[in-house]
Amino acid sequence: MDLTDSSWLVSFIAGAAVIIGVVGVIIPMLPGLVLCWAGVMVWALLGGHGAVGWTVAAAATVVLVLGFVAKYLVPGRNLKRAGVSNLTLLLGGVCGLVGFFVIPVVGLVIGFVLGIYVVEQIRQKDARRAWTSTKHALKAAGVSMLIELVTALVIAGIWVAGLLTV
Repeated sequence: MDLTDSSWLVSFIAGAAVIIGVVGVIIPMLPGLVLCWAGVMVWALLGGHGAVGWTVAAAATVVLVLGFVAKYLVPGRNLKRAGVSNLTLLLGGVCGLVGFFVIPVVGLVIGFVLGIYVVEQIRQKDARRAWTSTKHALKAAGVSMLIELVTALVIAGIWVAGLLTV
């Protein structure tokens, strides 16, 4: 590798974005998938890799779109089957955001769970059913996060394959 060539810098920046993106999926304060995809786009389009770059860019974009669609459709379908309303999820998300600022680090999760439970308790007027709905919402959030992580890792794998090809 010629260190006077700027492609190593582009590859380094892209790799940093991909790694930070994968971490951002696990720590949901960063836009993980977008960072992974952006890192790959920087490498593919600015690195001067020709057809390999374009192929990597197209494959990463397809995976990103499929991942975003699956991230929302799969958990949403399961929540509808369980009877958890969209309003409950919206209010749980708002409580999660408030919790994030009230209790740093863990407040997001605590606020989300507490918000879902309270909204479902008010809606159903039954603590057991409210807790069941809350567990379904937590499972859906976990499935969504898992789909996002797999998508980020596939995008990272596509980039590594392209990197090894050039």
